[in-house]
Amino acid sequence: MRSHIEFRSSELLGAHDDGGAPQGQEVAKLLRSGLPERGFHVEGMSSEDWGWRVKISHPAFPLWIGCGFYPELEDGMLCFIEPSKPYVRRWLKRVSTTEVVELLASALESTLRKSGKAQDLRWWSEDEITRG
Repeated sequence: MRSHIEFRSSELLGAHDDGGAPQGQEVAKLLRSGLPERGFHVEGMSSEDWGWRVKISHPAFPLWIGCGFYPELEDGMLCFIEPSKPYVRRWLKRVSTTEVVELLASALESTLRKSGKAQDLRWWSEDEITRG
């Protein structure tokens, strides 16, 4: 299941010396405007200590995308979809997330590519996700 995508972008990367403010706001703004065109309603964005969260409206389970700096690359960014597992538990039942997460992954990648501001897009393998 695709849930973590890394890419390079000097245009979407904020300043690194801005007093420790979280990175990823420009990517979150891009997703807030681009995902509705692909059928996903964005409920809002919020700053976190690790980056920015883009909350997606979904009645069956909480769904969101995290956006932040990826320090392995000088101009690296990482977006990850939660939930990143094929199932979640809701009211003592297993609910499959695979179909919705895959649709969101396609919309995320399409939005990044269409912007022309993201290069070298690469989805992480399951092993990379597990290693963190």
